[in-house]
Amino acid sequence: MEIFKKLDLDEYLAEFNSYLARKKPLFLEGDSKTYYDWIDEISKFDVTLCENISNLDDALMRISKLGILHISEIYEISKIIKYFNYIKKIEFDGSFANWLLKIEIPEAITEISNYFDEKGEFKDSVDERFFTFKNAFKIKKDEINSQLKKLIYTKSLTPYLVDTQIHYINDSETLLVRGGFNHALKGSVVARSSGGYFYVLPSAISKLKSDQAEILDKIEEITFEHCKRISGIFNKNLSFLRFINKSFDRLDSVVARANFAKSKDYEFILASNSNEIIIKDFAHPILKNPKKVSINFTKNILLITGVNAGGKSMLLKSILSVALLSKYLLPMRIDANKSKIGTFKEFSLIMEDPQNSKNDISTFAGRMLSFSKLFGKKNLLLGIDEIELGTDFEEAASLYAVITQHLLKQNIKMVITTHHKRLAMILAKNSDVELVAALYDEKKSLPKYEFLEGTIGKSYAFETALRYGISPNIVKNAKELYGDEKENLNEAISKTLNLELKLKEELKKTSQKQNKLDDLLTSLKNQKENYENAQKEIISKLELEYYKAINEAKKGINLQDTKDKQRSINKANEFRKAIKKPEFKAQNETFEVGDYVKYGLLKGTISKLNKTDAIILTDDLSLRVPLKLLKKSNSKPINQKSKIKISIEKPQKPDLVLDLHGQRVEEALNNLDKFISDSLLMGFDEVIIKHGIGTGKLSKAVKNFLNSHPSVKSYRDGAPNEGGFGSKVVSL
Repeated sequence: MEIFKKLDLDEYLAEFNSYLARKKPLFLEGDSKTYYDWIDEISKFDVTLCENISNLDDALMRISKLGILHISEIYEISKIIKYFNYIKKIEFDGSFANWLLKIEIPEAITEISNYFDEKGEFKDSVDERFFTFKNAFKIKKDEINSQLKKLIYTKSLTPYLVDTQIHYINDSETLLVRGGFNHALKGSVVARSSGGYFYVLPSAISKLKSDQAEILDKIEEITFEHCKRISGIFNKNLSFLRFINKSFDRLDSVVARANFAKSKDYEFILASNSNEIIIKDFAHPILKNPKKVSINFTKNILLITGVNAGGKSMLLKSILSVALLSKYLLPMRIDANKSKIGTFKEFSLIMEDPQNSKNDISTFAGRMLSFSKLFGKKNLLLGIDEIELGTDFEEAASLYAVITQHLLKQNIKMVITTHHKRLAMILAKNSDVELVAALYDEKKSLPKYEFLEGTIGKSYAFETALRYGISPNIVKNAKELYGDEKENLNEAISKTLNLELKLKEELKKTSQKQNKLDDLLTSLKNQKENYENAQKEIISKLELEYYKAINEAKKGINLQDTKDKQRSINKANEFRKAIKKPEFKAQNETFEVGDYVKYGLLKGTISKLNKTDAIILTDDLSLRVPLKLLKKSNSKPINQKSKIKISIEKPQKPDLVLDLHGQRVEEALNNLDKFISDSLLMGFDEVIIKHGIGTGKLSKAVKNFLNSHPSVKSYRDGAPNEGGFGSKVVSL
C-alpha cells in the first residue's frame, strides 16, 4: 500500500507479512472488537504459525465445475484442515473458542488430510500399490548404481574416463569421457563439457532409466485415480471448503498478529468511534533509538511549527502511523492503556515534492492537484508536510487558510507542519486548531526532538546554518538583510517558548504538590475517622461492661436472703474491678528546631517552633502543625550523613535459570530481583527466566521489570529448547 511506504512503514509491513501463511488484504472483515478479543485470547498460548498456503480460488472454481485437482492442490487444502484441527485442540476460553467450536470438519475431509506425508505425496497406506511401485523404482535405482560402478572399473574404459564421478545431466546418470570412447563404451552423448569432453549415458543405464520412467507413469496413474476420487468428495463438500478457505484467512490474520506482537513486544489499540487521537509513548518502527512520542490531538487541526530538523515530519508520520495501524488492528510500540485512537475511513499524506520533469508539473501545481482530489471526501485523516512549499509565502498563507477551513467542513482531520509564521498566526485563531512547537536547546544549539503543546515555534534557521558550517559573518549579514523587526519577532517567539516551558514545569511541580497535599488530607481524614471509630468502640464497650455490673447489683436489691444479696453485690464489684479503663497519656515529648518528625504519613524537619505549633519542611512542602499531632521519627533525613557498612556475599548455589511458575506477581518479582543481583555478583552475562504463559499477568510483570532494571542490557523470548514464549533470555 502506497500510504505505508510514505509513512516509512513498508519494512514493518513486509515483516508482518512474513508471519502470514498466505498474502491477504490487511482489512479484517467484521467487528474489530471481536478480532481484538481473539488476538488477546491467542496471545496467552504458544500458537505455532501455519506453513505457507497457496491461493485456492482457482482450485475451488474447478471443483464446482467437476474438475479434477492436482495432488499439490489437494495437499494445500489438507494443510488448512490439519491446521484447524491443531488449533481446535488448544484449550482456548472465550469468543475465539466459541467460534472454533462452531466449525465442524466433515470426517471424510479430515481423513483426506491425513493421506499426505511431509513432502506432499500420498502415503503408502493410501494404496498398497504405491509401496510396490516405489520399491520397484528403488530396485532399478540400485541396479543403475551397480552398473555404473562396474563400468567405472572396467579396464578397457579406464583410459577414456576423465574422472570416476557420476554426473547428473537432465536427471540422467552420465560418465565424463574423452574422445574415442566408442570402442570401450556403448551409449549416447547427452552433453559436452567446457573442456571438450563428453557426458555419455551408457546404453545399459538408458534401459534401466526407461524402466524407471514406466514405474513413475504407473505411480502417476494411481495418483490420478485418487485425485479423481478425492475431487468428487470435495465437490460434495464444496460449500464447506469455500467456508473453511475464507475462515482460514481470518484465523491466519489473527494468529499472525498475535505472534508478531509477542515477538516484538508490541501492543494493540482498538480504534474508538470518535476522531480523537491521544498518543502515549509511541515509537515509530523505523527508528532504532527513538524518543517516544506523546500527543493529545482532540481538535480537528494540529499545527506543528518550530526548529528545522527537529522531528516535525516524523511527528506527523507518527500520528498518521498510529491511526493507520490502529485501523488495521496491527501492533505497535506504544502505551496502549493511555492511548485513544479514533476511526478514519481514509488516509492521505501530502509530503514529497511532486515536481517532475516527465509530467511538466511544478511543485505548487502538484500540491494544488493533491488538494483538489480531497474535496468531496469525508472522514479522512490528512497529513501535510511544509504546507507553504512551492509558492509565495504571503499568498500561500491566505490560500491555505481558506482551503483548510473548507476541508474542516468535510469532517477532515489534519496534521500540518509549517515554518510560515503568518499562516500559523492565521490558523491559530481558529478554535479547531491545536498548536505544537518543536523545541530547541539554545545552550547546546541543538534540536531537542521534543514538542511543546499550545504554542508557535521558531524555525532557528540562522542557528541551524551556523551548526552546519555556514560562516558566522554570512549568517550576520543574512540577519541584517532579514531585518531587525522580523528578528525581534523571532526573539519574542523564542522568549515566549522559554517562558511557556518554564510555566509548564512550574505547573507540573504545583500539580505534584497539590496531589501530595490531597493525599495528606485524605490520610488525616482517614486517621480522624479511625480515631473517632476507636473512641466510639471504647465507649460502647465501657457502657456494656458498666451496665453488666449495675444490672448485677440491681438483682441483689430484690433478693430476700441477706447472704444472696451480699454475694450479688460482691459479684457486681468484681465486674466493676475487671473493667479496663482507657489510659490517657499526657504530652511529654519535647521538640527542638532540626528534629525529624512524623505528621500522619508525612515526614519532615522542624524549621520553626513556638509553644503550640511547629513549621515542618518536607522536600517541597512547608506546613504549620500543632505540636500535639507530631511524633518524633526514628528515621533519619535523606541529607543526614551516616556511616554505612555494606557486606556482600556471593550466593552459595548460583544458577543460570530462574523458574517462576506458580508464584504470585509480587513474590515472583522479589525473587527475580534477587536472582539478577546474584547473577551480577557471579559475573553471569546471560540468564534464563521461566515465567510460563498462563493469564499473561506474570509475563507482563516480568517484561515491565526487565524494561526498568538498570543492569538489564536486553532480553528476548526463549527458543523452543529454552522455553519459547514462556521464558525470557536476559543479557546482563
